[in-house]
Amino acid sequence: MMLLAVLGVQAQQKIAYIDMAYILKNLPQYESANDQLTMISKRWQKEVDALTQEARVLATNYQTEQIFLSDELKEKREQEILDKEKEALELKRKYFGADGELFKKRESLIKPIQDEIYAAIQDIAGEKRYDIVKDRSSEPSLIYMSNKLDISDQVLQKLGAK
Repeated sequence: MMLLAVLGVQAQQKIAYIDMAYILKNLPQYESANDQLTMISKRWQKEVDALTQEARVLATNYQTEQIFLSDELKEKREQEILDKEKEALELKRKYFGADGELFKKRESLIKPIQDEIYAAIQDIAGEKRYDIVKDRSSEPSLIYMSNKLDISDQVLQKLGAK
């Protein structure tokens, strides 16, 4: 009896699906934002790589000259190497860490696009009286879905994408 009640509640709900990966792939502004992030990321990675390379060169030179150096100079060179490695690590953390510059840049570029998508979904859900809209690209247990339940193209249309 309880199973019938649960099935009855589910039958009354109107459900639609979107494919967020498909929507994002078809939004030019998302591709543009991703391109910007890629360029920035590559530029920052080059900076980190340059510092890492400087540390390697210092270490290689130190190994070569080590036998000719006084204890005081050895200590000074070792500290220079450690400082350069630390500088590279700190720069990497600054750019690519959990709250790093890349994360902040991604949020500033991508979040407005996501907000537009969610607003479009809410508008369509309100117009069509959908109770639930799920993202099928994040539903690993979804085996089959009728195409008539997919509103991805409607969302793209609402966003002005072709």
